[in-house]
Amino acid sequence: MVNIIVKIGIIGGSGLDNPDILKNAKDIKVKTAYGEPTSPLKIGKIHEKDVVLIARHGREHTIPPTQVNYRANIQALKDQGCTHILATTACGSLREQIGRGDFVILDQFIDFTRLRKVSFYEEFTPGDMKHTPMAYPYSEELRNIFIETARELNLKYHEKGTVVTIEGPRFSTRAESEMFRIWGADVINMSIASETILANEAGIPYAAVGLSTDYDCWKDDEAPVTWEEILEIFEKNINNVIVLLINTIRKIK
Repeated sequence: MVNIIVKIGIIGGSGLDNPDILKNAKDIKVKTAYGEPTSPLKIGKIHEKDVVLIARHGREHTIPPTQVNYRANIQALKDQGCTHILATTACGSLREQIGRGDFVILDQFIDFTRLRKVSFYEEFTPGDMKHTPMAYPYSEELRNIFIETARELNLKYHEKGTVVTIEGPRFSTRAESEMFRIWGADVINMSIASETILANEAGIPYAAVGLSTDYDCWKDDEAPVTWEEILEIFEKNINNVIVLLINTIRKIK
């Protein structure tokens, strides 16, 4: 039997840009064939497992969603030998039943971006066309661990959810928000689809958990989302996000 060494990549989103959750942590700067990742890699251990953390938008959240070098981020984790990737993200709820502070264990995405490089394949070798299957883009193993852990921690969570990823950095119009609801999206954000596509191309099992912070702009009885509101809700729930990550990592084999 082959003994696989587990090494977990974490991509932290809004509110989790520079967490102090790793033991024996150190920073390293790396370059990839696609340029530099959006932050130095923070390398350390959680529950004696090797972990590599990237701040998606930079440690000071200075990189807008479209300008994130998603290819370099995923490639950097692959170059470090990561066997799994876990991601966190703030998201807007498109459903009444998904309240502020709820976790959503994503199982599908809709990519509504238009300006990003979301493939490692810029040209094909003759006779070797690369078309990556994407019907079920999230690792069921990792999703199930997220679900089990959220249940054990008594967090309010939803076992499934389709995320629509928009270009940003602007928020949606009311018409767009209503359209996404008609399409079947449950939550909305500006990053996850891009990462998901590339992690699948890289062959690394990937799962993402969204924290609902707002109701976008579709609800008549709610004010349209603001950035300040997103940060306020995420910061109130940051300990839950970290506890969910740490306990999920403990179970990965």
